[in-house]
Amino acid sequence: MSNGWRNWSGLETATPTEVRTPQDADDVVTAVGDAAAAGTTVKMVGTGHSFTGIAAPTGVMLSPAGLTGILAVDRDPDGGATVTAYAGTQLKHLNTALERLGLSLHNMGDIAEQTLAGAISTGTHGTGGAVAGLAAQVVGLTLVTGTGELLSATATENADVLDLARVGLGALGVIVTVTFRVEPLFALEAVEQPMSWSEFHGGFDDLTEAAHHVDAYWFPHTDRMLTKRNTRLAGLDEVEPLPRWRAWLDDDFLQNTAFGALCAAANRAPGVIPRMNRMNARLLSARTYSDIAHRVFTTERRVVFREMEYAVPRADGLAVLEECRRVLERSAERISFPVEIRVAASDDVPLSTAYGRDSFYLAFHTHRDADHRGYFALMEPVLRAAGGRPHWGKLHTGTADDLGPAYPRFGDFLALRDRLDPHRVFANPYLERVLGD
Repeated sequence: MSNGWRNWSGLETATPTEVRTPQDADDVVTAVGDAAAAGTTVKMVGTGHSFTGIAAPTGVMLSPAGLTGILAVDRDPDGGATVTAYAGTQLKHLNTALERLGLSLHNMGDIAEQTLAGAISTGTHGTGGAVAGLAAQVVGLTLVTGTGELLSATATENADVLDLARVGLGALGVIVTVTFRVEPLFALEAVEQPMSWSEFHGGFDDLTEAAHHVDAYWFPHTDRMLTKRNTRLAGLDEVEPLPRWRAWLDDDFLQNTAFGALCAAANRAPGVIPRMNRMNARLLSARTYSDIAHRVFTTERRVVFREMEYAVPRADGLAVLEECRRVLERSAERISFPVEIRVAASDDVPLSTAYGRDSFYLAFHTHRDADHRGYFALMEPVLRAAGGRPHWGKLHTGTADDLGPAYPRFGDFLALRDRLDPHRVFANPYLERVLGD
């Protein structure tokens, strides 16, 4: 499979008919036009960090490697700073460049491997803040439509395209550039604290009100949680990063090397998982550190896993988590990975999982060598019954019939797709399932 494509989790593979590496917008226009003329499809892939087949190329595959780097910085004192970058830029490289410029994104998810186009198109989000999703920080983009037209979309030019294409699933066009609203570089203090299940539930509202960003993890088969709350510091000179040895021990060795080895061993003897989780939970200790924001938001994940995540209404979140625990404890499933809990304020991005409502995110994981299907099949009905919306880049079984009612502007999105890609040049099996044929 010389031209083969495989995503990070290993669940999705494809053999494109051709691979191209465009260097600019004109190259993308040419590639899309050639694919349309040949009656085939074209797909710009990212780094493969979606667990679904949303980026799987069935015809021509475009590599993002030639479309990287910052193109423009606007420090307008009245309108706020913006940064425009090629859409193939990885978030981690954007973060580094922004830091050198004294700038920062407002919020981020917990990894930074994705390309800008991949991250916004799938609805990647963090927790807390004024906005949690990356797409809600986008104020402009350019994309090549299925008819080969290069469109610029801003608040004043093709505003309807900007509105819907911020989370566009790769269905509306190939994104070439992305413009983010950014802010002055800032630092975060992170406080990580173990607590009991009842302590977390009783103090959840106070926890989220007292910190700018809150993330929590529940260890299945135990009564233990780990919480992480991030609070903005007044200045950059206040940062106190972890000592290098402690960062290596905690984040490199324990969370990656040792945890991966334990999970791999537990896959062969699932009966030990509850005891292993209790042991791991007892080993958790509190720690406090601070650093430039993107270094606190993101972590390196080397243990390969599978993931399903749903956003339910914030007001129902704790009750849904309780029900998920009850369902899991009544089952024979043995789960070694913690369940991740995050929250987000509502946003105005039509296909964002937080569109029009404050949201409570529940993310379920399994090790790559464990069978995720039974576990996710147990949890998904609970999440759907609560009005949950699945993350577009993470595993779920939703179809257009299921997803349409969950998004008030789903019909608007389909209409724009018909206009921008009438011949389905950007189609693949995943999009056919979630958007319809």
